[in-house]
Amino acid sequence: MTIRVLYTAFDVVPSPKGASTHILHNIRGLVNSQFDVHLFTPNDGLLPSEDIIEGARVTRISQDLSQNFLARAVHFGGAVMSHLALHPGYRVVHYRNIWDGLSVAQHKRRFGYKTLFEVNGLPSIELKYHYPGIDFDLLSKIKEQEIATLHLSDAIVCPSNVTRDYIASLGLDRKLITVIPNGVSPSDFFPSPPPAREGRVPVLLYIGTLADWQGLEVVIRAMPRILAQRLVHLHIVGRGRSRQRKVLAKQIRKLGLEDHVHIQPAAAHHEIPALIAAADICLAPLGLNDRNVTQGACPIKVLEYMAAGRPLVASNMPIVRELVREDVDALLFSPNDPEDLARQVFSLLNDVELSRRLAKSASERALTTFTWHEAQKRLAAVYKKLLS
Repeated sequence: MTIRVLYTAFDVVPSPKGASTHILHNIRGLVNSQFDVHLFTPNDGLLPSEDIIEGARVTRISQDLSQNFLARAVHFGGAVMSHLALHPGYRVVHYRNIWDGLSVAQHKRRFGYKTLFEVNGLPSIELKYHYPGIDFDLLSKIKEQEIATLHLSDAIVCPSNVTRDYIASLGLDRKLITVIPNGVSPSDFFPSPPPAREGRVPVLLYIGTLADWQGLEVVIRAMPRILAQRLVHLHIVGRGRSRQRKVLAKQIRKLGLEDHVHIQPAAAHHEIPALIAAADICLAPLGLNDRNVTQGACPIKVLEYMAAGRPLVASNMPIVRELVREDVDALLFSPNDPEDLARQVFSLLNDVELSRRLAKSASERALTTFTWHEAQKRLAAVYKKLLS
């Protein structure tokens, strides 16, 4: 008998965001495990309202983009519940957020499905970085909803041990929480020869969102120290709000770095391997803040840098050390310390053999330990246990 799954995500799919990559690989794994998957996501106004992706049916819910984020999130949650009321028979509802997850979990006995909460980020922690003026009382209410959703869910998956520990601190049984790290596809990300050092300016690369928790201001503050000894270019490729772009542009102008730091729009996921291949050093400068230290994450960019065989400089914090071994797969710097970041960049610029050794080790580790295939197997095992 076919097992029907409703997978809901308040993220546009496909898109350049890491969330979209994660969702697509999860869907592929579930379809390959013979689940009948129906994906519910919001529409960006450009994609078709009905679609087929990775063998799963996709329904995209229209949004009124004149409304604020919370209004659109609540509308999406209402659409999910309306769909469930009209289309019974799902065995599992798999959600990534509280906007529909709380109502889905509250009605699981009425509709007869099991619930799985995939926790990659929690809005009570992350929203203040996107909307600095957000009301504290509103965040408190959102946290109450998160805790309720967690306690009502039949199973929980998350991408890091740090995230699992935070969820457990909210009163959850650790046995309900399965850690499934993000991954890479060896067919998309594989090592290539590093670009020649002679006759060209080395490129430092950051790929990811421009969210405040990413620590990009630390990289920009490190640039004058690096440029004092070596000419380099810093390429920042990512999606960001206008406020975030303005803040970074102002910092770049203030330090006189316009000729050396280049901010580019987000690239489609299939374009990322070529961007990494053209870089000399890749950066993951994650900031010392509650999103990274308390909530946790599993940065897909770190795994993709590693798999593509480029030397990595990253913040020395637990979510990074879950993925890399210090001085074996990457050089780590003290978070929020531009001087230490510059020191580690110099180490790689001045030592070609060190760069090659770290890149080779990181690539082997990513392509054997952190693959989407392995993540898919772990997710299928969670489903099997949930349905047993």
